[in-house]
Amino acid sequence: MRRAWMTFCAALLLAASLPAAARAQDNADCLACHGDRSLTTTRGGRTVSLCVDGKKFAASVHAAVPCVGCHADLQGKEMPHGTPLARVECGTCHEKEQKDHAASLHGQAIARGDQLAPRCVDCHGNHDIAPVHSPSSAVAPQRVPWVCGKCHQEGSPVQRQRVIHEDHILENYSESIHGEALLKKGLTVAATCVSCHTAHTILRHTDPRSSINRKNIARTCTTCHSQIEAVHRKVIRGELWEKEANVLPACVDCHQPHKARRVFYDQGMANADCMKCHGNPAIRASRGGRSLFVNADECARSAHARTACSQCHSEVNASHVRPCETITKKVDCSSCHADAGRQYQTSTHGMLAAKRDPNAPGCTDCHGWHGVQLRKDPSSPIFPTNIPDLCARCHREGNKAAVRYKGTEHDIIERYQESIHGKGLLKSGLTVTATCTDCHTAHGVLPMADTASSVNPRNVPATCGRCHLGIEEMFNASIHVTSIGKTDKRLPVCNDCHTAHTIRRADTEGFKLTIMSQCGKCHEEIAKTYFDTYHGKVSQLGYTKTAKCYDCHGAHDIRAIGDPKSHLSRENVVATCQKCHPGATRRFAGYLTHATHHDPQKYPFLFYTFWGMTGLLVGTFVVGGVHTILWLPRALQMRRARRHALPPKKEAS
Repeated sequence: MRRAWMTFCAALLLAASLPAAARAQDNADCLACHGDRSLTTTRGGRTVSLCVDGKKFAASVHAAVPCVGCHADLQGKEMPHGTPLARVECGTCHEKEQKDHAASLHGQAIARGDQLAPRCVDCHGNHDIAPVHSPSSAVAPQRVPWVCGKCHQEGSPVQRQRVIHEDHILENYSESIHGEALLKKGLTVAATCVSCHTAHTILRHTDPRSSINRKNIARTCTTCHSQIEAVHRKVIRGELWEKEANVLPACVDCHQPHKARRVFYDQGMANADCMKCHGNPAIRASRGGRSLFVNADECARSAHARTACSQCHSEVNASHVRPCETITKKVDCSSCHADAGRQYQTSTHGMLAAKRDPNAPGCTDCHGWHGVQLRKDPSSPIFPTNIPDLCARCHREGNKAAVRYKGTEHDIIERYQESIHGKGLLKSGLTVTATCTDCHTAHGVLPMADTASSVNPRNVPATCGRCHLGIEEMFNASIHVTSIGKTDKRLPVCNDCHTAHTIRRADTEGFKLTIMSQCGKCHEEIAKTYFDTYHGKVSQLGYTKTAKCYDCHGAHDIRAIGDPKSHLSRENVVATCQKCHPGATRRFAGYLTHATHHDPQKYPFLFYTFWGMTGLLVGTFVVGGVHTILWLPRALQMRRARRHALPPKKEAS
């Protein structure tokens, strides 16, 4: 401050020695004080430098303008001047720009006293303003994003304290095709913020005067993209680009304002251009000779009727004489059907296709080509009643998928057709019944051993539960669920009892008699005891009205005996018996249904009683037999002695 004070005194003495008319008219007089780098003042609680770099000012666009030309309130005043000075009015020279700025959003904010509103110096600078086309200019094209970003980037006071409907503006622009061209490739002709929003006439997009208003935005974009109509060739996203003659649509309908990228948009030729060649029934491929004919009527009736050829065959190039000569890849259906594409890639079919296996089915093998129909259309190959025949093309015995298969399931299609699901679908026309795709899924087909498969044992209940919801809920609370039935053994799921493809009605006699053997696969010892009982013996004779396993334990809601909700809990066992024995009492329900004399641990009383009585019986017969055998010689001897003791019979006369 001492140096500044000395400079100020020297300038004061110099000014006093000059005529009044000459003072404050020369820039050197101003720089005598303002050329000092330590000259500062305080504004709004902040220390602000008052230094003006003479060299930068001399190189600026205002080098020929005297200081008092901008600071007009100092005109004719003596030095040193008082403070504060009036704000510089740039509109004195730049009248049009000032008028545009005053009408803009920025000017309106200044008029209502918004402290964050930008003024001329916030964008252009003050004493070092360089020409716009100079690389050192604050508003040179490559610097414009950062100038605007001072207010409009995330975290700035304007972005946090004012309502700005667009977010991450600077980040999105820097990653857009315009931003990459400008910031990474140095193309200063690329669009910047001012190219679209203008430099000084920035207005809301709802304002009819705005350069980004819906009615004006096409004109704004065609400032750079003058041949845009020839490039788009009439079709974007399957719709006519010009829905009205010579009326351009709003570019932002397809191109997002701040993150426009070439890869985001489906664009191409009109279908009529393709049909000039492919509408000819005689057209053939140069390799293989396959037909390339496309039936326009079939396409018009298909699910893709509103999809342009070039959206699927995206590699066509409209600038070539034969646009499709640039095609190198097959149609990628996942570009629209992304979820189905992801599932297919991880499926058995998709993995075979990735290995270029000729047996791998692709989208067209199931859905067709240009005549693709929706699933609800009876003519579609994926309509429910058509699915068994569709899958049979590969999975019928002798066909390519069945030949590769090494599992235990055979005659799958035939067995399905005779199952309750197959009869419901093919004979009763119930399109809501289960088909191949309902169990194996349509696009995510995986082998049963894969834990992600819909037919993996741990996923089967959920798969069946899509149709049999109530049964799934009962099963999930049963002891056959891993979280409840704590065991290292494999627990049964739906297909263990009902099979996979030969599912029968549960109320048929065949199923009722077979189910006991199904239970016996896991509960072998208990099954043996059951068949020793009256119920079991009668069932073996083919009588289905006697109690089976599921009549007492339940079918899908089997619970531990100690569970209050179990059919055989103390609270429920009498009601369970009364289903067959209406007069059953609690004493009746105390009957030991699986009691057997073969288990000394569980039924010791029966075991020892049986073997005791059996031992007594056998012992009696043994003792009696031995006694008989030992007595036999004496009995024979006594018989002979008695015969000799009798007098001889007289001979007949």
